[in-house]
Amino acid sequence: MLERTKRKNRTEVTFVLPADHPHTEVSVVGDFNDWQPGAHPLEPRPDGSRAVTVALPAKSRFGFRYLAEGGHWFDEEHADGHDGGNGYLLT
Repeated sequence: MLERTKRKNRTEVTFVLPADHPHTEVSVVGDFNDWQPGAHPLEPRPDGSRAVTVALPAKSRFGFRYLAEGGHWFDEEHADGHDGGNGYLLT
């Protein structure tokens, strides 16, 4: 799930995964962090879900995916769209 908060010149995007999906450590990787694994790891929330918030420039498009331990890539079903192997979001 994606949560967004619009600010003056940026959008804060929170990437959220349920507690049980997957059962390993996960990071979000994409254009905004040069596809660097581990740059934005999802951290536990009090409700058991995991999340990370990234501040992105407004009025932009970013490709992204999730990367779990063991090299398992997966997509966000609530992305603004998919272009082949990656999801994307519009800020």
